[in-house]
Amino acid sequence: MPDTTPAILVHGGAGNLGPDDPASFGTDAPRLLGVREAARAAWVVLAAGGSALDAVEAAVRTLEDDPTYNSATGACLTAAGDVELDASVMDGATLRCGAVAVVKDVKNPVTLARRVMERSEHVLLAGPGASAFAREVGIAAYDNALLVTPPQRARWARLRNAAPSGHGTVGAVARDRHGHLAAATSTGGMAMKRPGRIGDTPIIGCGTYADDELAAVSCTGHGERIIQLTLARHCADLVGGGRSAMEAAQEAVRRLGARRARAASSWSRRGARSDSPITPPSWRGRGRGRTGRSTRSCEARERLESSSGTRMARCEAYFGSFRDDRNGSSMSSGSGKTMVLVFSVEISMSVCM
Repeated sequence: MPDTTPAILVHGGAGNLGPDDPASFGTDAPRLLGVREAARAAWVVLAAGGSALDAVEAAVRTLEDDPTYNSATGACLTAAGDVELDASVMDGATLRCGAVAVVKDVKNPVTLARRVMERSEHVLLAGPGASAFAREVGIAAYDNALLVTPPQRARWARLRNAAPSGHGTVGAVARDRHGHLAAATSTGGMAMKRPGRIGDTPIIGCGTYADDELAAVSCTGHGERIIQLTLARHCADLVGGGRSAMEAAQEAVRRLGARRARAASSWSRRGARSDSPITPPSWRGRGRGRTGRSTRSCEARERLESSSGTRMARCEAYFGSFRDDRNGSSMSSGSGKTMVLVFSVEISMSVCM
């Protein structure tokens, strides 16, 4: 029988934010508060009996509207100085999925991705075609300039002559009271990317995957590397082969690092160099890890960061019950086995099983 304990995991991305980033440090850091708000928004849906698909959309929409993250408002800019957005969703119960890429005029691309899944015969729409479809299904045009924040414009001006760099992605995975899974991911991609570049986020099986018989996965990291290994599906298949969520995520990220290191060695022998080396992973999940204390089975709430402090990811996970510290209210929906959220320094992966 499938586990029917509702659960939500949310990640705010892994990227080179810099040690002086004011949004990243302290117990009240905006990047931490933002994922908590996203988890709360999703939990309200699940506690009321809503679907996992509704929950992940609610979580990701919350992060898309928060300029702290690289996913819609506040997304990093392309080399041309504007915003191009990618997003995807997948329903583990039916294997239906939808995605959009290179979208410039939508406030919440994750909602457009869901419309592609539910109201078109396609899986992925990109560029002007995705924008035209958005108008057809009643999603209003949103000025690209409104997606650009002053910090991102200043960053663009500073990096105009620099190589593309990572800045994170947001995502969520959920299980509802019927045991169904869903996943959603949204991103602005890499800072200073070429216009038209598409990473792993809108490619089903790479950045997002959900199957009730396997797992739900949302990834963030270097999209080109993730695509090469179809990482989300690979991780789900590991769960299907008997691995726990923790073991599957660890093995998937380990394999990514090993293949990257092998490629870097090959490039070095040919006189080339890697522009995005995989750094040693920093794990967080069941039991003790390098980043902190063990989680409780009913509730996990942690900030994760690398030992260097220059790369970090923030996440929030609720399992079985959630207490809102702001007003003392509580919601409960039973208990069950521990959920695991695993992050590494270079790439983060949420796994729900």
